[in-house]
Amino acid sequence: MINREWHLLSRPVGWPKPEDFALVEAPVPAVGEGQVLVRNKYLSVDPYMRGRMSAAKSYAAPFELGKVMQGGAVGEVIESRAEGFAVGDHVLHFLGWREYAALDAKNAVKVGPTAVPSVKVDPEAVPLSTYLGVLGMTGLTAYAGLLRTASFKEGDVVFVSGAAGAVGSQVGQIAKLKGASRVIGSAGSDEKVKLLVEEYGFDAAFNYKSGPVDEQLREAAPDGIDVYFDNVGGDHLEAAIGSLNLNGRIAICGMISVYNNTEPAPGPKNLARLIQTRGRMEGFLVGDHYDLQPQFVQEVGPWVASGALKYRETVVEGVENTLDAFLGVLRGDNTGKMIVKL
Repeated sequence: MINREWHLLSRPVGWPKPEDFALVEAPVPAVGEGQVLVRNKYLSVDPYMRGRMSAAKSYAAPFELGKVMQGGAVGEVIESRAEGFAVGDHVLHFLGWREYAALDAKNAVKVGPTAVPSVKVDPEAVPLSTYLGVLGMTGLTAYAGLLRTASFKEGDVVFVSGAAGAVGSQVGQIAKLKGASRVIGSAGSDEKVKLLVEEYGFDAAFNYKSGPVDEQLREAAPDGIDVYFDNVGGDHLEAAIGSLNLNGRIAICGMISVYNNTEPAPGPKNLARLIQTRGRMEGFLVGDHYDLQPQFVQEVGPWVASGALKYRETVVEGVENTLDAFLGVLRGDNTGKMIVKL
């Protein structure tokens, strides 16, 4: 049995290039005591992975050169030397970018029909791929960032950038389900704008490529905004600060507009407005909020199963296309969560 896996060969400067990576054939790893061997079925590719390709000090260790990269994955246990895990179980783990993974059972979470009760959702209603997106780290990011970091409360006006993406689309819908008075989203195409309003239920949306973000935001939110969920940074953040109401809150989730810059990007020119509005701006990492996971799945799972919370997945097939899928995320090619199906 051969295991195909993606290695990082060199640290990208600016936009990642295909020659920075290699798809390598290696033996399927042996299984040690307390471990399981998983045949991955779905892989996750996410914007944060770009940061781990750099050697710069960050919240997570950089990917090692010449070694297989990591990321979220869902797969089937095909060999087990760990108590509590059987062949046929489906698990969520963090050894993606490969076809087969051997890992300590303590680092695997059961999903689907054999899941532990705290994270179990009807597998007939919720596909396995959702545990990488709407019911996985992506969904928890939206949930924790909106409800805990941004201290969302009923009646708030909420603005979400990158709103057609996996996190943004869920933020807007959760806000509506929780009683937001108005939800506005930005996206990079007219097709995505239509999706936000007609399928996801946003009250207003705009194409940030069609004109200045600050002008379009003021038109969509003439009475200002109470919460801004930032996935983009740059001109979106500056516009949100400009429209922030008294005691407004900004949750900084990502800044994809600057991830591939080779020079520092200029910051917002209107930060002093946070003094006037007594506004609060706070960055967050989903890893700090895993205590919310049971509550998140218990509340959001039924919304997903019933169709009250809608989601999209952009699915790319084949481990050999994982790099293309990742680059597509950086370009904004995906609508909803980008998933690689093996």
